[in-house]
Amino acid sequence: MDTPPLPPPPVPGVVPPRVRTVTVVTHPEATHHVDRLVGGQFDSALTARGEDQAAAIGTALRERVAGASRLTVVTSDLRRTHRTAQVLGEAWGVTPVLDARLREKSYGEAEGRPQAWLDARFVPPPAVGDRLHHREGPEGAETRLDLAVRVYRAMTDLLARDDDQLVVVTHGFAATFVVAAWIGIPVEAAGHVAFPVPSGSITTLREDGRFHNRAVVAVGDVAHLAG
Repeated sequence: MDTPPLPPPPVPGVVPPRVRTVTVVTHPEATHHVDRLVGGQFDSALTARGEDQAAAIGTALRERVAGASRLTVVTSDLRRTHRTAQVLGEAWGVTPVLDARLREKSYGEAEGRPQAWLDARFVPPPAVGDRLHHREGPEGAETRLDLAVRVYRAMTDLLARDDDQLVVVTHGFAATFVVAAWIGIPVEAAGHVAFPVPSGSITTLREDGRFHNRAVVAVGDVAHLAG
């Protein structure tokens, strides 16, 4: 069998195309999960199990981002995400950057209350029509548009950075709009978009260095939590 040809040697003075990877991490188990409370922007902490899961995420990602010359970890400023980002940052010796725009959707007066309280008052969005401005019932809750706009703004700023590896630590619903912003779905077309991801999951996004196509490589991977 013929030996495949070797790749051409680098050309002096020419910088090879650089692949950019965005890794989206959703925080693992938090106290509002086990207490069956509404999360949103309620500032719950990781449980002991969540701490172990955060360590497992760090182990899974350590080799994936090895050798990155420019790496940034950015996180929602809520305790459960910030703590997850701290665990990840320790693996690479970087301090996470806080960005409140990556917070979960606010559920207003429902936050921190029993989930059953919200379920009894929740107004589902229509199957068709204006889903972006729909109000779900609780006073002070954000609309889907409110969430999309602030996450898109955060991603616009983050993607302007010169990073080889960008790790974004956020929440389940907010992660949908991180991915939507990555692939360029207009905000006004995001009424139905959804990328369901479990807690403690890893979503991998990658841009090639030649054509600058943005791929969604994997969504909601939780294989690292199986151990």
